[in-house]
Amino acid sequence: MTRLLELDNYDLIQSEFSSDLLWDLFDGTRDHMNLAHECLDRHSGKGRAISVKHDSGDIEHLDYDELIISTSQFAHQLEKSGIKRGERVAIILEPGKAFYTSLFGAIKRGAIAVPMFTLFGPDALALRIRDCTPSIIVADKHLGSIKAQFPNIPVLRADRFFLESLKTHPEEYSSSTKASDLSVFQYTSGTTRELPEAVKHTQRSVVTLMIAALYGTGLVPGDTYFCPSSPAWGHGLWHGTIAPLALGVHIVSYAGQFDPKMVYAALEQLKVNNFAAAATVYRMLRNSGYRDDYTINLSKCSFTGEPLDTNTFDWIKRSFGTAPASMYGTTEVGVIIVDYPGIKGHTVKPGALGKPAPGNEVAILNSKNSLAKIDEIGEISVKRKNSWFRVKDFGYKDNEGYFFHAGRSDDVIISAGWTMSAVEIENTLLTHPSVGEAAVIGVADSVRGQVARAYLVLNADAPTQKDTIKAYMKEKLSKHEYPREIHFIKTLPKTPAGKVNRKALRDLAKLDG
Repeated sequence: MTRLLELDNYDLIQSEFSSDLLWDLFDGTRDHMNLAHECLDRHSGKGRAISVKHDSGDIEHLDYDELIISTSQFAHQLEKSGIKRGERVAIILEPGKAFYTSLFGAIKRGAIAVPMFTLFGPDALALRIRDCTPSIIVADKHLGSIKAQFPNIPVLRADRFFLESLKTHPEEYSSSTKASDLSVFQYTSGTTRELPEAVKHTQRSVVTLMIAALYGTGLVPGDTYFCPSSPAWGHGLWHGTIAPLALGVHIVSYAGQFDPKMVYAALEQLKVNNFAAAATVYRMLRNSGYRDDYTINLSKCSFTGEPLDTNTFDWIKRSFGTAPASMYGTTEVGVIIVDYPGIKGHTVKPGALGKPAPGNEVAILNSKNSLAKIDEIGEISVKRKNSWFRVKDFGYKDNEGYFFHAGRSDDVIISAGWTMSAVEIENTLLTHPSVGEAAVIGVADSVRGQVARAYLVLNADAPTQKDTIKAYMKEKLSKHEYPREIHFIKTLPKTPAGKVNRKALRDLAKLDG
């Protein structure tokens, strides 16, 4: 398909990669492109496109050709309903034929697809609906609340008659979108009171996305690839759905309430060889204790969202037979550091984010805007338009060129003049046999300015002995680093995307004093 797919050696990739080669992966050009065509229509005749594992245990198989037809019919339906190009189509559905039909059908029409998380409550949904002002909403839940709050927006009920009703429309639809046309609005996770800005993606956004697909998740044609993240979020939408489909890869998705048994079953039943998940998912799989009940053969696995602690990293490598590869980036700059899963000549280093993705110049900058020394904590930065862009995450670089994460800019704790990484403290806490989950924040201290406070979820039947844990941490870390305050908590607050909600912990700390 392209020279890029032949580059399977790290040194060769560094010497021969060119962003121009990315365009060889697609039918579209720099002027005209349609994402639905790239992900579906051009793969006509290739057979299975998507398998959806439902939390009921059922598996729904979808072929490229049937999705080409249903998305074309939905595009005709939108056009007949008066939905113009550039208008928004809000989609509040779990993965399944109705979801993929609506997502790619809207894009095929030239409208803008806006997938929304199905587990959001009425307030969170209302905030996003008001923000994107859709011309139509496709949903199968929350219908009464949506209609009551937005009586002027048509709501298309995605019930068992939905797909059947589309069959009255033609099975082909001609798309003529420009590469610069908007195709998807994607909201990042947030609370119901704080609305993150929608990230606006064009039809050609998939081109640069392929850097992460090839070198962050290690996708190659022939993989069976499973990403259980919800397609309402960036990981599940772009890295779990759009990128692999554009490569003609058979994808597996997950619908419903997370259940470790169902995820394990999908890995076994569908013979998945490439698995990508949030770090939280791996911890949940590990803690479930079900691994030995299933026969799983992975050749590649990757994670994103937050760093992996050493115990979970070791468990993944031991349990799945392959080291978990990190993929790091932000909404603003995309994926910039990867671990090259499946690529010869690169070794995954425990605890590291990896090395710069091809085409990216990454560095650690100190407070003086100069390059930091080896192992010196500073701000992770990437070159954009010949200047450094700080990504608001702290980290450091070792003498082998690997980058390490030290937390968000507001997760770095400065105590008595020492700069400490909340991530490093958390990972050390997780090595204690009593600790199941850990989150560390900085709290005000009259003497040191800040001290580290740890919120811990203990394992079942573990003794709640703060002094024992403090003593353990003093042995593992330097004297200024160990958490001087320890609070036990039943569950850590999390964002809808599964990350620890540190703002909620800071709010809790204000109440606790």
